[in-house]
Amino acid sequence: MADSPRQVGLVKAATGLIAGIVATGPMTAAMILWHRRLPLAQRYPLPPREITGKIAAKAGVREELSESGESAVTLLSHFGYGSAAGLLYAFLTGNVTLPGVLKGILFGLVVWTASYLGLLPAAGILKPATQHPAERNFLMIGAHVIWGAVLGYFVELFEEETTRAGTESLVGRRAPHKDVKRRRPATKIFYTHDNEDAQSE
Repeated sequence: MADSPRQVGLVKAATGLIAGIVATGPMTAAMILWHRRLPLAQRYPLPPREITGKIAAKAGVREELSESGESAVTLLSHFGYGSAAGLLYAFLTGNVTLPGVLKGILFGLVVWTASYLGLLPAAGILKPATQHPAERNFLMIGAHVIWGAVLGYFVELFEEETTRAGTESLVGRRAPHKDVKRRRPATKIFYTHDNEDAQSE
């Protein structure tokens, strides 16, 4: 039976959300490692922590957050943002005919541009990227390239599996399990008028 548009959309949404979270992992690791290599004067908190602090301060709850509490909120919001961006990627780039990794990298650069030159400055949360040190901008751009590459790879992989017939992976179309024995067709019994003995096909 063919999948309904609602079911297709559900799979696409799940794919984007999960791939966005997965991609945020290596992105975060790269951010931490590259932050350690910044000039000492630039090793103040990275944007996700700055954003959390600014929003908490505007909401009047920052003083109530402990250091570990602010770290937890930062990680949750950081991965949540990556997941939400992954959801957008899954729905907005389906008809773009580029390799998944390249498509993901381009999307990651769009996300960085929209966030650090548009959304965050407009909301008064961060200064635009043009006013940040170049090294920190390169760090965040590189992190978004990693995020986009991983996102594009996984979304493309999942989408390939959902369109392949007869696969037995996590997201492919249903197929009989190798341990499920196929039923033998039932033997038909019939009688003739001339012979009362039962005969079988």
